[in-house]
Amino acid sequence: MIISTHISGRAGRLQNMKIRKISMKKTVSMLIAMVLTIASGPVLAGTFGVHAPMVRMVPPGQTVSAAFMILQNHGMKERTVITAHSDVADAVELHNHIMEDGMMKMRRVDAIVVPGHAEVVLKPGGLHIMLIGLTRSLEVGKNVTLELEFADGERLSFEAPVQMVSKEHDHSTHDH
Repeated sequence: MIISTHISGRAGRLQNMKIRKISMKKTVSMLIAMVLTIASGPVLAGTFGVHAPMVRMVPPGQTVSAAFMILQNHGMKERTVITAHSDVADAVELHNHIMEDGMMKMRRVDAIVVPGHAEVVLKPGGLHIMLIGLTRSLEVGKNVTLELEFADGERLSFEAPVQMVSKEHDHSTHDH
């Protein structure tokens, strides 16, 4: 009787150790999944968010590119982006396309206003962020650090992956 209790006791401890090991593996896996989900999700600063940021891949030797994203203001007050910064360009400017004399032209803008409880889409052919004087090649899949600066002095930094963008909007053929 004592021997069987001893064996079942040891078997029970071994079983508990196996369960704890499995439980810990599941916990670690879940934590990794949460970190990856958070890292790939929107970037938030208070009530302001940047969703789906990306930078246009350009061939080596090109000196300009553009960044696109969705700016979401979940707050009541409008937020105004007054400038942007990046680790891959000598100059970073806010731009828009306008129709002038029957031609689509790109122009620098002083600010991008995002009304309260609204979003503004930065996309090819519309508002976007110009990266001028590229300091390194933009390789598909690599990340670029971007930082938005708001009128109130707040800054929001985030990573944007370099991606291929359709040819519907080629900066090299527009008047600046």
